Amino acid sequence: MSSHTWLSPKSVEQAKIDTGFAPIYVTQPYLPPLEEFIPYLEEIWDNKVLTNGGPYHQLLEEALCKYLGVEHIALFANGTLALVTALQALRVTGEVITTPYSFVATAHSLLWQNCKPVFVDIESTTLNLDPAKIEAAITPETTAIIPVHCYGNPCNTEAIQKIADNYNLRVIYDAAHTFGVQDAGGSVLRHGDLSVLSFHATKVFNTFEGGAIVCPDAKTKQRINHLKNFGFVDETTVVAAGINGKMSEINAAFGLLQLQHMPQIMLRRAEIDMFYREKLQNIKGIRYLPQADQTVANHSYFPILVEPDYPLSRDALYQKLKDHNIFSRRYFYPLISDFPMYRGLPSATRNNLPIATEAAQKVLCLPIYPALSKQDQKRIINILQQEEK
Repeated sequence: MSSHTWLSPKSVEQAKIDTGFAPIYVTQPYLPPLEEFIPYLEEIWDNKVLTNGGPYHQLLEEALCKYLGVEHIALFANGTLALVTALQALRVTGEVITTPYSFVATAHSLLWQNCKPVFVDIESTTLNLDPAKIEAAITPETTAIIPVHCYGNPCNTEAIQKIADNYNLRVIYDAAHTFGVQDAGGSVLRHGDLSVLSFHATKVFNTFEGGAIVCPDAKTKQRINHLKNFGFVDETTVVAAGINGKMSEINAAFGLLQLQHMPQIMLRRAEIDMFYREKLQNIKGIRYLPQADQTVANHSYFPILVEPDYPLSRDALYQKLKDHNIFSRRYFYPLISDFPMYRGLPSATRNNLPIATEAAQKVLCLPIYPALSKQDQKRIINILQQEEK
């Protein structure tokens, strides 16, 4: 799941001239000091192992299991390949219930597996898949559910699992936003049959590009490892029609370094989140999501919903911020179900998705990343407050 803002260098420079301020983007990757990364690169150059489960790959898997509190994890070149492989590993076919309120990779992975997405509406408080709506969408062709822990806020995992157990369905969590998040029982990544992470540059934890599947046992991980390496077991044995989904040693090494900086990353994100909540709580017409049911949050995004009683529409506020060289993101807009390859599906009709449709028309993600200064955050808040007056 990506959060790019597409601007040419020329347009960025012009915006800086026009406003007198450097641009503020919705997100920015955390990069440790370059000198800290050099020793990792030197070791890679010395041992000349670049891929195929090399030493840094193995070290990162071990370190992530310890940090995240999970037993087995399989690294991937990116989160989308991990989603596709998760479906392959569980042999998912037919219809799969999922959310329309996500990045397109959630549903695209289903089309790549020749599965049919069935969209179900979301909850108004969490913007996660609504368990109360799932059962009505189940047919004899339904084999699985793919919920998304939207913005890092956990789904109602207990209710979803109960439905899955009753109907013998697989559950694969798109956990792209949920690195490090915990609920009362531990890591949120332990839920479902599999959980899929993204380590894209825009995520809380990144490896430049990367992803992973959290596996419940060693046997499942072994199957996934075969699938991400063309199906090879050894030099002459191929057991499945796998793909090339392996993470490189350079990405894994960067991940190991990044992991050392996670305490300060998480702390800084929490500070920014708290300041937004403090300053925005009394602005009429601006609503932010309540703290979800989690014991450890990662504050991966800061979405607001622009309500009708705010002086500007969502799109007008988006443009107002842009005019001040602040690049927020209408995330997720449009809905996945509105794109051409999905809108012909019966479940994609807006009448079937009223809450998701409304959220997509109101949502605006404000900038949040560790390097966002208090001064720049005040700039953002002042613009919202001025319009409210």
